[in-house]
Amino acid sequence: MTARPRDERGSAAIEAAIGLSAFLLFLGLIIAGGRLALAHQALQSAAADAARTASIARDAGEADSAARRETTTSLNNQNLRCRSAQVSVDTSGFRVPTGQAADVTVTLTCRVDLADLSVPGVPGSRLIRATMSSPIDTWRERGLQ
Repeated sequence: MTARPRDERGSAAIEAAIGLSAFLLFLGLIIAGGRLALAHQALQSAAADAARTASIARDAGEADSAARRETTTSLNNQNLRCRSAQVSVDTSGFRVPTGQAADVTVTLTCRVDLADLSVPGVPGSRLIRATMSSPIDTWRERGLQ
């Protein structure tokens, strides 16, 4: 008996389909990673801006509202859209007596949307957080509100 040669028609199409699927998955993971890295960088920048703005305020109440306004402005300027965002401003440094070192700390939390990527294994959103502090002028009078 003689063996018939195998017909390999169509195997290139199957290989291309498998290769293309793997490539698209890899590309989606790179995009998701890049989006998260850029979002984290934007969040850190917004937290730093908010902390600096709060540290030059005259009292704790003004610092809190100024930090929240600056957070919104900074995130909008950087085109970071959060599904949900939280701003926490620690103004306890305003209760420290003049002449002693104190700071203001701002913590931002943002849920970044990844649902539009439709990559298997990647969640629909990811929670990222950034915390930054800025010193309050040691010799400037502080309001205790």
